[in-house]
Amino acid sequence: MTRRNLELVLLCVAAPIVVLLFAMLAINQGQSLNATTLGVPIGIFVAFVIAHLAVRKFAPKADPAILPISFALSGIGIAFITRLAPYADKSSIAINQVMWLFLGVACMVLVLVLFRNLDKVANYKYTLMIVGFALLLSPLLPVIGQEIYGSRIWIGIPGVFSFQPGEIAKIAIVLFLAGYLAQNREMLSVFTWRAGPFNLPDIRTLLPLLLMWLVALLIVVFEKDLGSALVFFFVFLIMLYVATGKKFYLVVGLGLIAVGGVGAYLAFGHVQTRVDIWLDPFADAQNTGYQLVQSLYSIADGDLFGVGLGRGLAGGGNGLPQIPVAESDFIFTVIAEEIGLLGAAGVLLLFLCFAIRGFVTAARAKSDVSSFVAVGLTSIVVLQAFIIVGGITRLIPLTGITLPFISQGGSSLLASFIIVGFLLRCGDEGTGVGEEMASATTSLHANSVLGRVSLGKRLTHAMIILSTLFALLVANLTLIMVVQASYYQNMPGNNHTMAKESRTERGTISTYDGVILAQSVQQEDGTYERVYPAGNLATHVVGYASTQFGTSGIEAAENDTLKGQQNYASWTDVLNSLAGVGGVGNDVTLTLNSKIQQAAQDALSGYAGACVVMDPETGAVLGMASSPTYDAADFAAEIEKANANPDGESTLLNRAIQTLYAPGSTFKIVTLATALEDGVASEDTVFSSPGTMDIGNAPVTNFNKNSYGDITLARATELSSNTVFGQLGVEMGAEKLVDGADKFGFNRKIDFTLNTATSLMAEPDEMTKWELAWSAAGEPVNPQNHPSPAGPQATVLEMALVGCAIANDGAIMNPYLVEGVYNANGERSFTATPNKFLQAVSKETASRVKDVLKGVVTDGTGTAAALPGVEVAGKTGTAEKENGNDSWFVGMAPADNPRVVVAINLELADEGMGTERAQNVLRTALQVQGLL
Repeated sequence: MTRRNLELVLLCVAAPIVVLLFAMLAINQGQSLNATTLGVPIGIFVAFVIAHLAVRKFAPKADPAILPISFALSGIGIAFITRLAPYADKSSIAINQVMWLFLGVACMVLVLVLFRNLDKVANYKYTLMIVGFALLLSPLLPVIGQEIYGSRIWIGIPGVFSFQPGEIAKIAIVLFLAGYLAQNREMLSVFTWRAGPFNLPDIRTLLPLLLMWLVALLIVVFEKDLGSALVFFFVFLIMLYVATGKKFYLVVGLGLIAVGGVGAYLAFGHVQTRVDIWLDPFADAQNTGYQLVQSLYSIADGDLFGVGLGRGLAGGGNGLPQIPVAESDFIFTVIAEEIGLLGAAGVLLLFLCFAIRGFVTAARAKSDVSSFVAVGLTSIVVLQAFIIVGGITRLIPLTGITLPFISQGGSSLLASFIIVGFLLRCGDEGTGVGEEMASATTSLHANSVLGRVSLGKRLTHAMIILSTLFALLVANLTLIMVVQASYYQNMPGNNHTMAKESRTERGTISTYDGVILAQSVQQEDGTYERVYPAGNLATHVVGYASTQFGTSGIEAAENDTLKGQQNYASWTDVLNSLAGVGGVGNDVTLTLNSKIQQAAQDALSGYAGACVVMDPETGAVLGMASSPTYDAADFAAEIEKANANPDGESTLLNRAIQTLYAPGSTFKIVTLATALEDGVASEDTVFSSPGTMDIGNAPVTNFNKNSYGDITLARATELSSNTVFGQLGVEMGAEKLVDGADKFGFNRKIDFTLNTATSLMAEPDEMTKWELAWSAAGEPVNPQNHPSPAGPQATVLEMALVGCAIANDGAIMNPYLVEGVYNANGERSFTATPNKFLQAVSKETASRVKDVLKGVVTDGTGTAAALPGVEVAGKTGTAEKENGNDSWFVGMAPADNPRVVVAINLELADEGMGTERAQNVLRTALQVQGLL
């Protein structure tokens, strides 16, 4: 296949990519696919086919890949500029860009027609230098120069037209440098000055390097154009290295850049601002760092496949203003957000391919001038792409330059196609290795083959450097779009997340019996407002979802599910998510029963505290209440109150799982079970139960110092004797007591839907005898202030799990709140599966403890929990505090085969109040289950 035929094939391969982008854009805008909507990509393709025919005639030996790559890049650019046009300052920018593209293609052809021999062009190198520098510095002229967005790089008439002469200046200067280096490369390669062990170039040799450095500084100082200065200097540095092969120039050049950069930072405020934004754009996210912050938010949203063409927030619409100059400096941000990491990496790969083909052209060129022209012009395009993409992804400080071929801007696009024209001309002058070898013996430059080999090595080194730079870009993109994506998306100030959340119909949250606790209601502006129809029912469990305050409770734990980003019920759900097609979120059904939940909340009325109701066989939470509660519709006011009084106890606190209490005598369930399991005592073991007694040289007392004489351990449990359990604790020892508590879930992280505090026990080797005695009775004391916390301290959920262990043959099931997940069509995608958490004690021990706890309700301190027709087992508790007592009860019913466990704690309540309130919760739960 000839070069031109291959070029045509590659154009045909690139065409569907460009057409597909326009088709996706049309579909997103609700348009049908026809000749009108696809007229632009067809017209662009026709223009490049005409250009291909011109190349066939005027440059038949040119590289076959450069023109197709240019077509793909410019087609992608036109597609995204068309997408951005409705939100840019001028809706005609897409039409103007197409016109500039046609003009650029025409200029590319003119270059092929007019510049047939680049060696002859090099004869005018000093003229080109003067023209280049004049164009580069022309924006400084007071009449025609214009300053836009802080940089003075435009000339023209304000409000009529503007042009960046620097884009053309770079080409002229590259042509000058190519001629200069071709003429003087031998002089530049010979180091005649000796300095100790080093050979250094003559100072006159360094003058071009210093001149270019000074010109770059002038651009920074007077035109405030950091990007162009970097491109200008690094292009010269690459050309100088390729021409001479001397790494010394690279070292000196990088040193000059470092010196100039530090000096510019110290001397100029705009340079300091750019560096400060790079180091921490979030420090001033609404002012100087706004563009970069918005860019990072958008890129992070892109993920692998993007949000869909036209669906991104970077380009405007969807309730957000676009990033300023998104169509120019930040167009790559839009690309990354809307076609994802794969699409953005593909664009970068096209630029890398452009670099490869440009350097291949340089290697094939028949003259030094053509070779250096190819190196310089290729470097302009590739370095400019690296600098702008590196800036908007925060790899390097941000500089305001365009992305070649893609960014909106006539002068940039025109210069890009002129560069393509010169590269094609350089390629057409290529001889190839075979012809070079054949002519080597007859050529005046008989060592040209060796020169060609050296040139190839230098080009390879330069290509490795460029490849490394683009690998860093892809790695940095992967870091932002995959690794750190959730970090950026969950930032409190991320207005992109807020806007998307407000336009997402989150799924409902409902109880097991069908009561809707939370749902989204569409507003007139198309956004959705989260409402809570059940008022304060289960507010601490459900939590809230807010674009201002974030999420909590189930709204937080199941956030991705409720947004439809997890727990897909069908392949359609998966494909819609990958395509960025929005839809209704998944519905979450909780294990809560509305009647049981209401009974649990009613039981707390008038008190601070918490109540947990569970199914011991499965671990399903049937009710979870915390008091004081709040109206879910007014959560914002509660948050503001909490922020205003950070040291106070907020109504937002879920006391059932986030507050640690002294469990009081309910902990005696753990002590009794451990003693029976380890054979330390039996139910019939007799203990003395005075009202008070010294254990460990300090007093242990019964409630109200009641004395019960000599009683069995079973009776001591029924009467809740602290002195008996203090003796029992000492007899079993700290090691066994703490180990027994661990088996019930103390000192363990519970795998629960909501974040839960860990219930605590002290380290056994740190416990005194007195502390051990009180711990066995459920009262934490810590006279030594040892490193480990006083114990026991427990959440209400933990004490419910203790009750579940006794009710479920010694096994504790993992507690859970989510029963199932359904998509918008009612298809189930998740069903909870009960699984075991711990085996606290044996089945026999659990049965023996349960028999003792029956006596607590029938003949002991828990008679207020008794229900007619159903046997109840349980344990009361009074946690004594300086300002009052907490009233506990842990109970289960029916006692022989428990189907429900209740744990309740009322802060600062009268003795037995917790037991009285628990009775109605038990009654309601049994009625719901049809057992009463």
